[in-house]
Amino acid sequence: MLKQIAAADYDVLLLPGDLSYAEFIQSRWDSYGRLVEPLASARPWMVTEGNHEIEKLPLVEPKSFKAYNARWRMPYDAGASPSGSNLFYSFDVAGGAVHVVMLGSYTDYGAGSAQLRWLRRDLAAVDRGRTAFVVALVHAPWYNSNEAHQGEGDAMRVAMEALLYGARVDAVFAGHVHAYKRFARVYDGRADPCGPVYVTIGDGGNREGLADKYVDPQPSISVFREASFGHGRLEVVNATHALWAWHRNEDDEPVVADHAWITSLAANPACNKNKNKM
Repeated sequence: MLKQIAAADYDVLLLPGDLSYAEFIQSRWDSYGRLVEPLASARPWMVTEGNHEIEKLPLVEPKSFKAYNARWRMPYDAGASPSGSNLFYSFDVAGGAVHVVMLGSYTDYGAGSAQLRWLRRDLAAVDRGRTAFVVALVHAPWYNSNEAHQGEGDAMRVAMEALLYGARVDAVFAGHVHAYKRFARVYDGRADPCGPVYVTIGDGGNREGLADKYVDPQPSISVFREASFGHGRLEVVNATHALWAWHRNEDDEPVVADHAWITSLAANPACNKNKNKM
């Protein structure tokens, strides 16, 4: 998978957790670092934490994310919207045409939390006149048609979904479930042309195997789902359109198995005429 990614023409890699699966064994963090160093040292690897990065154990290690924060420091204190925490932050790419929001599934996101207050400020400061696309990353998916990890992202979705919808976030990418799934534009559990496209892409590689059991019947908002290893590519083509493609790994070669055009919600008059106020 790393060879396929290395051969691709990309500007920044986004990883919604998990990383090394160290589980307190620090040598695994070291070997993971050596594994990805040729790529991560050449182009930005922007990550957010997963559950395997928590590494908190009563009486032994009371502080969570200790190794993750030390080894994978993200620019949370830089830019126009510093968050104050390495567990959630944002940044701009493509000359400001894309705003990326990295959210923390395993730090407080409820009412009054630092993460929720920061997210409200961050999204309110985005100028959609110059920022064509806004995308967000979480670890535990807010929408999930796989039997694995059902409902684990629901509380975070309830806390934050309205903010993302009001800001016309274009896409939300998640990990956690070891399979690939793409949903239609969704808000509050229903198809909505002004909601984000939800994608679960937790299939890059892990020691637990693929999650191949799905909810039956397939929900109407679920467009494509498959339990195969692969990776995705999001190409911002112009100020109104981005092309998403998921590449399945077949005999060590990437094969496009799913793709979709994502139109910027900022360029959709119907979604901005009565835009939700945050």
